[in-house]
Amino acid sequence: MINIELIREYHPKATNGKLFFKGEKVCDTIELPWKNNIKNISCIPEGTYQVVKRFSQKYKQHYLITNVSNRSLILIHPANFALKELKGCIAPVSNITGIGVGEYSKKAMVKLQNLINPYLEAGTKGFLIIKNKIYDNI
Repeated sequence: MINIELIREYHPKATNGKLFFKGEKVCDTIELPWKNNIKNISCIPEGTYQVVKRFSQKYKQHYLITNVSNRSLILIHPANFALKELKGCIAPVSNITGIGVGEYSKKAMVKLQNLINPYLEAGTKGFLIIKNKIYDNI
């Protein structure tokens, strides 16, 4: 089992975060704001979710976050503008440039894939643990 940790910082218009693997920061993240888990307008709730590899024509290889309460097709995929490009998904970005805005998302996605794909391809289960920066004193 491998764990990927997402430490969030909530803002009224979007959510920024930092993604960690084995205690090391991998990249930043952008998401929609917290709006009570409402489909297409909210980020997903904090918690632990299994992550599996997925492929689509639109995003190529990316990740599916499974078993999200009252939600489906929540992905980790490249995007640089949360409000324009996300519907509840998580986007890795190389740098945060504003609230819900980042840059070089595809580069951050490749970095994440290079770290966790060898484990997933070997049959190791991967989990995403989402936490709040404020309450977890990180």
